[in-house]
Amino acid sequence: MQRLVTLLSLFLLTLAVQAQGPAYEITITIKPFQNQYIYLGYYYGKTKPIVDSVRLDEKGTGVFKGNKKLDQGLYLIGYPDKTNYFELMVGAEQKFSVITDTANLVNSIQFIGSPENQRFNAYQKFTNEKGMAMDKAKRDLAAATKKADSTRLTQFINETNTAIQDYRLKYVKDNPKDLLTLLFHVMKEPTVPPADQHPGGKYDSTFAFNYFKDHFWDDVYFFDDRVVRTPVFEPKLDKYFDQLIYPNPDSVIKEIDWMLGYASANAEMKKFLLVKFVNRYLNQKYMWEDKVFVHLFEKHFSQQNYSWLTERGRKTIFDRAYSLMANLLGNPAPGVELPDTAGKLRPLQEVNSPYTVVVFWDPTCSHCKETLPRLDSIYQAKWKKNQVAMYAIAKESEGTKKDWMEFIKGHNLWDWTHVYYSKQEENNRVSAGIPGYSQLFDIITVPTLYLLDKDKRILAKKIPLEQIDEVLAFKLKGQ
Repeated sequence: MQRLVTLLSLFLLTLAVQAQGPAYEITITIKPFQNQYIYLGYYYGKTKPIVDSVRLDEKGTGVFKGNKKLDQGLYLIGYPDKTNYFELMVGAEQKFSVITDTANLVNSIQFIGSPENQRFNAYQKFTNEKGMAMDKAKRDLAAATKKADSTRLTQFINETNTAIQDYRLKYVKDNPKDLLTLLFHVMKEPTVPPADQHPGGKYDSTFAFNYFKDHFWDDVYFFDDRVVRTPVFEPKLDKYFDQLIYPNPDSVIKEIDWMLGYASANAEMKKFLLVKFVNRYLNQKYMWEDKVFVHLFEKHFSQQNYSWLTERGRKTIFDRAYSLMANLLGNPAPGVELPDTAGKLRPLQEVNSPYTVVVFWDPTCSHCKETLPRLDSIYQAKWKKNQVAMYAIAKESEGTKKDWMEFIKGHNLWDWTHVYYSKQEENNRVSAGIPGYSQLFDIITVPTLYLLDKDKRILAKKIPLEQIDEVLAFKLKGQ
């Protein structure tokens, strides 16, 4: 009897779940498409993933539905050709209908059962009307010959801009929880106070910059994951790091940790930011960014596992971090001890010079054959008189020691210290569990250049010889 009651309870529970229907159900009727597939996608930073598809019937109607609620954000209804689309809001209410005609999208679209999308469409109609009027006024202003016409048109453009701003302010006040309100907050940029409100009562560029930076994220919350499913958040993030953060590792790391601190309250936002930052600093644009990537690894990946991170992705991050750890900018270069042309071991750390240029090259590499003579020309013309040392590591690949010796002799490179890194030496190190020099110096392509100071600390790395020359000139001038 007890088992019967339990089974009956489970059966009734199943019926109750079935009665609730799908978690999301979006009915689309879209002219002129018939018997074709349309797609449901969303913004995820700069990408537009597709999450669902449906085949329209002969009346142009189809239903997107699923048993799990959609993550809230700005979504797209993609046309059969996957190149055109229109936008809609997906919020807490996920059961509604849309009727539209692609021939006149903004004015024909109707949302049934979704007040938030109705408000979104009203805003689109308003801005479309105002935008068209303003574009005409701008064209007329460009062609105006009378001062009165110019004044009138300028006033009209300013009033129209004000009307759009007023609409947005009222919308935010009346609908604080709408996704469109969130979009307005993200798109908004700080307005720097007028000059008479700056320190001393006159314009202060430092004050203006700091004010703009300090208020850049006003009303944007990193624990609200809806923001990642919009097209405006990632560009704002890029602008912040590209234009408002001082370009050095400590400044960037401070900002990343600040953002991830807030984002830790929301797993999706943390995932978005971690993926964004790892991809950005995986291959560095600037030498100092190696420290940023290693920090990301040590603080957020080395001791943590994430369900969204594949084994391949995890290996890529770990391998890259280990390759960078040994050659961080400002740290001592890894020790090198290899045989010279006479077979004598010549340790890099024993090169006694204020500066040392280290070059990894391959005697069979065409780019190396072009670069090394140019390097020697600069060395002979500038660097040698300033006691700059050249330490060249020939990395064996397809060639032989004979190729190596012939190249040195043929280009008269006897003022350099030359050492040979054979395949056998590389294999011996790896077999013994010792990182090879290619890994220690993060050698992906050749030639690769490093600039070291007298203590063999890394001053510059993996940059063209012209930039090595610029760094050296700057350092020598400082001396």
